[in-house]
Amino acid sequence: MRSLYLPTATNDFVFFLVGSPWALLGLWVLLASIVTFFVFGIDKWKAKRGARRIRERTLFLLAAMGGSIGALFGMKVWRHKTLHKSFRFGIPAILILQIALAAGLFVYFNFIR
Repeated sequence: MRSLYLPTATNDFVFFLVGSPWALLGLWVLLASIVTFFVFGIDKWKAKRGARRIRERTLFLLAAMGGSIGALFGMKVWRHKTLHKSFRFGIPAILILQIALAAGLFVYFNFIR
């Protein structure tokens, strides 16, 4: 069995800080989820006050860029966009696709390649 994929350049600064590309991916997902969670909260706050709202397209884009976990938590915690079918089914679908993509990359780089 092959060892886990590690970068070949030992002097690469980013990989030196985080340790591996998988840690970098995890850091990205964590930060994107935190940002998305709070953006859902801000949009809910704006909805209650009748202020200018954040576009649904932007909320979906944030989820697609790695913040789908934060979007799901934002929907539950803030009780926001839970009645829209596009969000009830779209956000979990994005999460499933992201998990499948990450699993596919993991399998490719560690077992096939």
